[in-house]
Amino acid sequence: MEKKGEMMMHRKFGMQTQAVAGVIEALLMVALVSIVISMIQLIYIPQVMEQREAEHMDQVFNQFSSLKSMMDVQATTRSSAPISSMITLGSKELPYFITAKATGELSTKQDSAFKITLNPPPASLPSGTVPLTSVEYFADNSYFVDQSYVLEGGGIIVKQSEGNSVMRADPSISSVNNTNSITIHVDFLHVVAIPGKNSTYGDGKCFIRTNYSSNRSYVDSIPSGGYIRIYTQYLNAWNESLHSILGIYDINGCIHINVVGTQPTGYIEILPGTKDILLQLNVIDIFAQIGPGWIK
Repeated sequence: MEKKGEMMMHRKFGMQTQAVAGVIEALLMVALVSIVISMIQLIYIPQVMEQREAEHMDQVFNQFSSLKSMMDVQATTRSSAPISSMITLGSKELPYFITAKATGELSTKQDSAFKITLNPPPASLPSGTVPLTSVEYFADNSYFVDQSYVLEGGGIIVKQSEGNSVMRADPSISSVNNTNSITIHVDFLHVVAIPGKNSTYGDGKCFIRTNYSSNRSYVDSIPSGGYIRIYTQYLNAWNESLHSILGIYDINGCIHINVVGTQPTGYIEILPGTKDILLQLNVIDIFAQIGPGWIK
């Protein structure tokens, strides 16, 4: 009887040992899976999300390029028919993982501090001032560096949270070297915002509708002592663009292009040099509405 009891106790102890080993094995597997998921979450997911947001920034630039093209077509054809351009505001979260989405804000901006000033003023423009308006997109990214895309005066500007602004697409400026003057022709896009339809925010897609309104042309001879001044918060972008387009005349002294001061009160000026400036400024008013619906 005693031997039989000892055998039963030995058998029972062996079963308990196998059960404990199974539990430990399961815990180790769970721990291993948790470590792998944690490594993916901490190392690879941020890289994937950063790449997604970088691709989204490229997409927004392409959409802004399309918006500029639509406005240029409207300015050329002078068609009042509205055209809708899509802007993708943000990017979604990655499913099944802990991620944060990116959002964006699209708005039309007009600030009296930003303008183009002509001296002497043309007879048809006694104030000598044209407002410098813009369509602006600001990205509030979670992984990639925050960026702003700005359509200002017909040029596309990119500005990061740190660093200088860059002109990615130049405004419509052309020139002719005459005997005694430099003719500078500017097709200047002036965006007119509609109250209540001038901004939106989120992570989805939105539309900005634009249509041609009017065209105003000013011709002004700017002799020695006169100037063209551009007051903008994107001094570096405009300076690089003007030097790219008109830099040859600055090098040979026909005109001078200077940056005066710093943001937000600084400006870029174009001065006559050995030659006068003949400015042909064509201001095109474009109405812009952001969001659903259409106000005539």
